[in-house]
Amino acid sequence: MTRTIVASATREIIIGFDQPFCVIGERINPTGRKKLAAEMIAGNFDTVIRDALEQAACGATMLDVNAGVTSVNPNETDPGLLVQTLEIVQGLVDLPLSIDSSVTAAIEAALRVAKGRPLVNSVTGEEEKLEAILPLVKKYNVPVVAISNDETGISMDPDVRFAVAKKIVERCADFGIPAHDVVVDPLVMPIGALGDAGRQVFALLRRLREELKVNTTCGLSNISFGLPHRHGINAAFIPMVIGAGMTSAIMNPVRPQEMEAVRGANVLNGTDENCTNWIRTYKDYKPAEGGQAVAAPTQVNAPGESNGNGGRRRGGREARMARG
Repeated sequence: MTRTIVASATREIIIGFDQPFCVIGERINPTGRKKLAAEMIAGNFDTVIRDALEQAACGATMLDVNAGVTSVNPNETDPGLLVQTLEIVQGLVDLPLSIDSSVTAAIEAALRVAKGRPLVNSVTGEEEKLEAILPLVKKYNVPVVAISNDETGISMDPDVRFAVAKKIVERCADFGIPAHDVVVDPLVMPIGALGDAGRQVFALLRRLREELKVNTTCGLSNISFGLPHRHGINAAFIPMVIGAGMTSAIMNPVRPQEMEAVRGANVLNGTDENCTNWIRTYKDYKPAEGGQAVAAPTQVNAPGESNGNGGRRRGGREARMARG
């Protein structure tokens, strides 16, 4: 059974088909968040601190950390800012982290200070990226997210995206990186623009699981981009992609509707043994009067306790997708 191990200084998490779904908190990302970007440029990390603590309290398994302040030159600012942000976050929470940058120097700088076994986010099928990122992945013995696009951009043909994923897995093997340390992102397209985007990703996930035997992830909210009531679409999408074989997602754990979908899918998928996490989280849950919807309770884990649930901010992933 494929198992991808990620870890902080004190906690180890396994991403796998037989494990609870891994929720990668997306919010520490200034892309598309002008206020956060301005704060980070000014050396103010109050929002970063709040987002880290809130995502952990709401049940995130991991946190994605991105410092891509797009209003300035990322090659100059990303390395130092990413290191600073990473050190702040890993001093606050004991969750494993995902190092998220499109700048190779920033990834390398963050790997030098990261504790445990972080996830590198990400590498594409572009030869230049493979040659730059894979030696770092091998050197630091960490897993990597493999995004299914290459020099030709993002194909609308799912067979082409599968072929790119296979190429990355094979190139990883050339560097001595095992398939269980490659977490493939098959690229979720917006359903509002591409009507069969859901069916595409479900088919891709089955192939990735059965043929390449790799774990998978995605920018979850890409599916609902441009639609009203996005959280409803996202919540419906979660159990369907889990059923198709997805093992993690970069998403917003602060959204109760979406976290309920994750926890419920874990119960029904048999990865929440004896419904333990569901019962612990919802044992005091009471619907509001008059049929009003109520927010799910916040889940706070005991020190050193796994949350058993297994996002990254939509802007970072969508920005990279838009660039092709």
